[in-house]
Amino acid sequence: QVQLVDSGGGLVQAGGSLRLSCAASRRTLSTYAMGWFRQAPGKESEFVAGISRSGLTLYADSVKGRFIISRDNAKNTVYLQMNSLKTEDTAVYFCAAYAAGWNTIPTGVNEYDYWGQGTQVTVSS
Repeated sequence: QVQLVDSGGGLVQAGGSLRLSCAASRRTLSTYAMGWFRQAPGKESEFVAGISRSGLTLYADSVKGRFIISRDNAKNTVYLQMNSLKTEDTAVYFCAAYAAGWNTIPTGVNEYDYWGQGTQVTVSS
């Protein structure tokens, strides 16, 4: 079993940047595809970005060109660099892990096995 701890959220003005981190409890992060999801009040969770075990990345259209997902397997950590933030990016952000194939990047909430506790990101106008 893997425990994930999300951090790095906060309050930022529109146009600003934040970097989220997701630290795994076990030194097995390299065996998992990792994803970031978000959930805004009154809305369903949505896929934001994912990274495969091989390093391939995938982004939601709404964040493409602004967000960057990366992983450091040696540190057992996945990051989400968020730039040019917009008020509509306000949500609780969750990281998730899936024991996947080498190039697989799941995008569905139900596909992931383990979840972080979430970190709040608030973007003010």
